[in-house]
Amino acid sequence: MSAVSARTGPLAGIRVLEIGSLGPGPFCCMMLADLGADVIRIDRVTPGVHSAPVGPGADHATELLNRGRRSVGLDLKRPDAVAVVLDLVSRADALVEGFRPGVVERLGIGPEPCLERNPRLIYGRMTGYGQDGPSARMVGHDLNYLAASGVLSLIGRYGQPPTPPLNLVADIGGGGLILAYGILAALLSRERTGEGQVIDAAMVDGAAVLAAPFFAWAATGQWSGERGTNMIDSGAPYYDAYETADGRWLSVAAVEPRFYRTLLDILGLADEPLPDQEDRAAWPALKQRFAAVIRTRTRDAWCALAEGREACVAAVLEVDEVESNPHLASRGTFLRHHGLLQPAPAPRFSRTPARLSFPPPAPGADSRTALRDWGIHDGRIEELVRDGAVIVADRPGPTTEMGT
Repeated sequence: MSAVSARTGPLAGIRVLEIGSLGPGPFCCMMLADLGADVIRIDRVTPGVHSAPVGPGADHATELLNRGRRSVGLDLKRPDAVAVVLDLVSRADALVEGFRPGVVERLGIGPEPCLERNPRLIYGRMTGYGQDGPSARMVGHDLNYLAASGVLSLIGRYGQPPTPPLNLVADIGGGGLILAYGILAALLSRERTGEGQVIDAAMVDGAAVLAAPFFAWAATGQWSGERGTNMIDSGAPYYDAYETADGRWLSVAAVEPRFYRTLLDILGLADEPLPDQEDRAAWPALKQRFAAVIRTRTRDAWCALAEGREACVAAVLEVDEVESNPHLASRGTFLRHHGLLQPAPAPRFSRTPARLSFPPPAPGADSRTALRDWGIHDGRIEELVRDGAVIVADRPGPTTEMGT
């Protein structure tokens, strides 16, 4: 049984062609590959030019966003390499590209020639500002798209500037996850209509959608435009992270009154005359009181006091603590795969469980095998390699799927 045919997960049998890019596109394809899709990543490689990692890792093996798929190296400046992409398109269920408007059109692999080759194709486009509009061709990063959507203005502490929430909201959630959701919806539509379509996934749109509840709060007057003064933006004393005696942090989210009463009991404040939980004028002083008390014990001591009690209290785990956490370990939330600690696929399926497969590849690490598996015959592959259209690199270790 081949590595690809052994795939499990609800998307087993779905073929996805990824035109290698950064950030949200790879995250989208990681999610699809995690759930069993056979994803080929097309890495644009120029012969004789070293392809450096594009993420935070020291080498390609640590690029977790690229896990679960194989890499074909192509010099897309060559017409015969573009022809390979179009041949693969004819065999694909979906294509994902993440470039500014017009880039893939100039390469000759835009929606028009691809859908002409395969009318059932789902063509996923990932950009910051979308395919049209005044800002469509502007450069930017996650923070810019988050700012343009209005969402960044909501995030931050009182009296402080807007706070970048890593690149989780626009890049990952509003970009990669929304595009993956769109591709799955389009695949379902294709089952009914037999037709493919183009998906315009813009991070500015996706970030706005993720913030729908907060726009609703603002519309009803229940959300203050002043950062750090609302219930779940660090304004409320019962919804924040507090430093403990050992310099670690404790998360407190006792929103409901009964949880709040239990929290006061754990903190030893149940008999202290305190203002009402929702007395916003008293929140700053109450936060100071909570902070002073929580700083008297270590993080784990507070967790021990809260054990078994409903107070919505949890340790703020550091990255190097998650592997040994009893709950996360029992669920297998994090796994070591090819020597690298990483999150396991999510969500979980009762009948078609997903599992990790290929480690992140170097560009061109699977050029021959992936092209062969998608129906390109060996003679043509070798001719393309000789001509420099297909670039071949060596993948260290086995290329078969491995259990987790």
